Amino acid sequence: MHDSAFIPLAHYHEAAEAVRQRIKQTPAIGLVLGSGLGSLVEEIKDADAIPYQEIPHWPHSTVQGHAGKLVIGQLENKTVLAMQGRAHFYEGYTMAQVTLPIRVMRLLGINAVVLTNAAGGLNPGFSAGDIMVIQDHINPVGLFGHSPLRGPNIGAFGPRFSINTHIYNPTLIKLAHRVAQANEISLREGVYVSLSGPAFETPAEVRMLRAWGGDAVGMSTAHEALVAYHAGMRVLGFSSITNLCLDNTEAQDEISHEEVLRLGRQIVPRLAAILRGVLREMPPFDPSEIENQPEHD
Repeated sequence: MHDSAFIPLAHYHEAAEAVRQRIKQTPAIGLVLGSGLGSLVEEIKDADAIPYQEIPHWPHSTVQGHAGKLVIGQLENKTVLAMQGRAHFYEGYTMAQVTLPIRVMRLLGINAVVLTNAAGGLNPGFSAGDIMVIQDHINPVGLFGHSPLRGPNIGAFGPRFSINTHIYNPTLIKLAHRVAQANEISLREGVYVSLSGPAFETPAEVRMLRAWGGDAVGMSTAHEALVAYHAGMRVLGFSSITNLCLDNTEAQDEISHEEVLRLGRQIVPRLAAILRGVLREMPPFDPSEIENQPEHD
């Protein structure tokens, strides 16, 4: 594991070049597949697979349900690069390491990224098994000292001070709703809260996060979305609601990672249908949609 909290630009280029040498196609869209969702890669055609261990500086996932490989190929006539599993801050990586794959995607020419995760439902109107498209996020980990943009700014990716009013692309959110409706799939929309993990929240913490305006809570995604948007990429995010958060100490229910994986697998066919429709109809990239532009130092 790299000791420094900050990663030099050369390391991003080395990782990108290692991927470039192994693929026959030029990906345009990135997919990050969270807990239990890795089976979506089986739908990718003409695929090249690269284990994370074979890419320099790339963080390796240690969590059950995260296979740990890149899969590059065709989905809905689009060339996609899918991460089958991700690394997390709670595994001991720095935020710069966790988000290195997103910046490597940018160097490979990717201009849109779809982030998925398994999350707990904070909104009392949600049910386990729901899918939520992310409208915005609350990222206390980043706000209180562990921003992935902390440290020397690499102007080639984006500006020193990132503007984040529209991190989750409004056009793509509308498209996701349209696709879900056409497929008769219920799609929620809400605010994702990103915590550091790995412990699940206490009931008091659940009540606090709900009071903040959170609809779902997890241990990833927000920092990836921030780095992607900082680097000028379109971002779309989905949370699979695999459990409802317990908001009182009298609750008898139990939450386990195994249950999260089981419900995640049940959600996969519906989420795959939405992802396929979004890919099929994704509009061409329009740089004017992005508030951040790179600084060329």
